[in-house]
Amino acid sequence: MNLLARLKEGLSKTRTQITSILGGEEQFNEAFFEALEDALISADIGVELSGEILEDLRQRIRQDKISSVDGAYEAMKTMLIEQLDIQRLPDDFPPKPWVVLVVGVNGVGKTTTIGKLANELHQSGKTVMLGAVDTFRAGAIEQLRIWAQRTDSAFVSQHEGADPASVAFDAMEAAKARNTDILILDTAGRLHNKVNLMHEMEKILRVIKRNTPHAPNEILLVVDATTGQNAMKQVAAFNDVLGITGLVITKLDGTAKGGVALALTKTFGIPVKKIGVGEGIEDLQDFNARLYIEAMFGDLSENSIQNG
Repeated sequence: MNLLARLKEGLSKTRTQITSILGGEEQFNEAFFEALEDALISADIGVELSGEILEDLRQRIRQDKISSVDGAYEAMKTMLIEQLDIQRLPDDFPPKPWVVLVVGVNGVGKTTTIGKLANELHQSGKTVMLGAVDTFRAGAIEQLRIWAQRTDSAFVSQHEGADPASVAFDAMEAAKARNTDILILDTAGRLHNKVNLMHEMEKILRVIKRNTPHAPNEILLVVDATTGQNAMKQVAAFNDVLGITGLVITKLDGTAKGGVALALTKTFGIPVKKIGVGEGIEDLQDFNARLYIEAMFGDLSENSIQNG
């Protein structure tokens, strides 16, 4: 199954919700704009951002002299694709090790995401090391160890309850000694509103930078698409403390809140790097703005025919 098919399957609830609201609008009038706003809000894009999108669309309609519902819908999709300025992880990773710090709250799928990312990098020919910086959660070290074995990655850990910053330091030293291409550090899930836990994250970051000034090269925040607008608070808090370089959005399959990716990118200017569209090891995909928008919004004219 190609990426578009995976996205369409995963975002089917979001797409159905959007197009069902708009499916009956055949005339290009205020009722169309009201229905479109309802559809955007229902997809959890947010009230304020939905209003901005509609205002931009009105300007695009006037500018391009659009006169049909389908034309306006396609114009909006094109406009949203243009606004999603997406960056990918580079093909080359100088200098070694390229360090990826993965953060997020509990339950978003950080460790699983790391395992899938390690698998992708290994398949591309990179040497990978996983560092078990999550020393608090019972079973976290063993879970990451299993992913390391499964993806043929090197593994560094200490005992449960060890100082996370110390584990990060050991992992950095080991990655350098083995000339590893990429080091991925798995951190403990922490609530974004717990000050002491965020201070611990700052300490980990300081130790990494002190050891290797260019690191971390990526600070990826994993968010759960099903949490909708609550993800906005998480991104704001982690970004203030760490300076997030990219987002990984998990559990997009089966949620009616697929608009969260658009909301996060436009609000914070942080690119979505990866998305999770299933449970399989191959289901962590590069984010593609055009395919995402096509999968999320579909074709209005086809939907109208089906519902007619």
